[in-house]
Amino acid sequence: MKLPKDYIIFPLDLPSYEQAMIYVNKLKEHVGLFKVGLELFISQGPDILRSIHDAGDAGIFLDLKLHDIPATVQRAFLAASQHNPKFVTVHCDEGEEMLKNVAKNNPGHTKILAVTVLTSLNQEKLRALGYDEEYAEDLSALVLLRARMAKAAGCDGVVCSGLEVAKVKTEVGSDMIAVTPGIRPAWSIVNQDDQKRIVTPADAIRNGSDYVVIGRPIRDATDPADAARKVADEIASAL
Repeated sequence: MKLPKDYIIFPLDLPSYEQAMIYVNKLKEHVGLFKVGLELFISQGPDILRSIHDAGDAGIFLDLKLHDIPATVQRAFLAASQHNPKFVTVHCDEGEEMLKNVAKNNPGHTKILAVTVLTSLNQEKLRALGYDEEYAEDLSALVLLRARMAKAAGCDGVVCSGLEVAKVKTEVGSDMIAVTPGIRPAWSIVNQDDQKRIVTPADAIRNGSDYVVIGRPIRDATDPADAARKVADEIASAL
């Protein structure tokens, strides 16, 4: 049975093994997954993944955003899956063929998450990159296009914002896993202006998110474990 804490992904966006393991040991009983991104993985390699596995029951979200020619991405995914992460991320930018190539050669124990649109992209940048006005004007249309592509290719899920997760679930079905980054707990919002585009854990779960990535509100708390428990309580209120 999936508990409220199991919805929480904590990003280990830290430069060293020692710093990362401090948070692993503090939070291993309070979050479902630890996210290992490019900085930590390049710095520490597979050793950090083994240490996370050895520390407790929390899983690993290996956020490498693989992006290259299809054969290279396939081999990289297979190499990554040997370290038993629950999820590995792959970019959608190369198109359906690459995603399909990875999905059909997946041994099965690691799930493929397709990254739809990076949060750093905006309308101006999409236009500069040559995207059709339909997608430059409406980022959600591009997210939905790529979610459909990921579904058709056989991916297990997508990474998308909390503002789009409800549309994604409606478009591609509830069986597609949705991971939503950039989530802010309600108790961490300090003023009214913060609330314009903020998505809380409860909002995300109600909209269909299967996992929420929450970093700074937990990491910067005086007691990170207590902050994670408060996030779990907020998630429980939405279940």
